[in-house]
Amino acid sequence: MYNLFMERAIRLSIDNVQSGSGGPFGAVVVKEGAIIGEASNQVTSTNDPTAHAEILAIRGACSKLAVFELEGCEIYSSCEPCPMCLGAIYWARLTRVYFANAAADAAKIGFDDSLIYRELAQPISQRKIPMIQMMREEALAAFRSWENKPDKIVY
Repeated sequence: MYNLFMERAIRLSIDNVQSGSGGPFGAVVVKEGAIIGEASNQVTSTNDPTAHAEILAIRGACSKLAVFELEGCEIYSSCEPCPMCLGAIYWARLTRVYFANAAADAAKIGFDDSLIYRELAQPISQRKIPMIQMMREEALAAFRSWENKPDKIVY
């Protein structure tokens, strides 16, 4: 059965290339043997750099289940998730990730995430994009408010 889910993710990636809707990536979120979210990369068709297949499949699954965590769900991706998608997978608390193409395969055709991984390992002061902290004390007011909120939904 697992092959069916990966076959679907791969089919989404191939169809996406052929339709011209975006890059060669597809993803499927599965819960208890049923697809609850699926998507293909829509970066170029939506002018949204975050519209990766995994992100869109996670959004669809969360919407369908009316939840913000996907514990007990698995994701099948046509390619090893990029750093952004990997972060989303952890935030969504997916149980398992299956992938077909490796990050090195994606890099060979122009989808190279190695810069991002290197940048994340750098101290903030040494990153290529300047990162300047400001107004921390003022911003801490929101954190104090959250910390003291008795009816917050913890995630």
